[in-house]
Amino acid sequence: MDNLTKEQRRKNMQAIKSVGSKAEVILAKALFAKGYRYRKNNNSVFGKPDLTFKKIKLAIFVDGEFWHGKDWEIRKNNLKTNQEYWIPKIERNMQRDNEVNLKLSEQGWRILRFWSKEVEKNFDTCISQIEYEINKLKTNK
Repeated sequence: MDNLTKEQRRKNMQAIKSVGSKAEVILAKALFAKGYRYRKNNNSVFGKPDLTFKKIKLAIFVDGEFWHGKDWEIRKNNLKTNQEYWIPKIERNMQRDNEVNLKLSEQGWRILRFWSKEVEKNFDTCISQIEYEINKLKTNK
């Protein structure tokens, strides 16, 4: 049973942002400080990646563990309330992520996906991986 009223839960869910998560912001700021220029949440690119480098066709996504189903087979059994809603919702998010990856790959894009906790805990590794891909894609042009 939920320990919040329906109105409290509704307000909590409304406060969740679809863009500008903590992990996304720290990643973007670090790349900008290193001199990399990108577009945030670019509508002109399929799937609206969190960061895009359009000239070299690099799309970066920072996915929340809950919303995008990290360790889903284990975690879906831990949902306490409203499983009829959350299981199909999160599975559809995962399916959409795969569709976006496939379409962008077909269009020649290189896709990097990071879990938000991965960015926070292994920040330097994530930055290094992005810089490696940028350099590799620039030399291939």
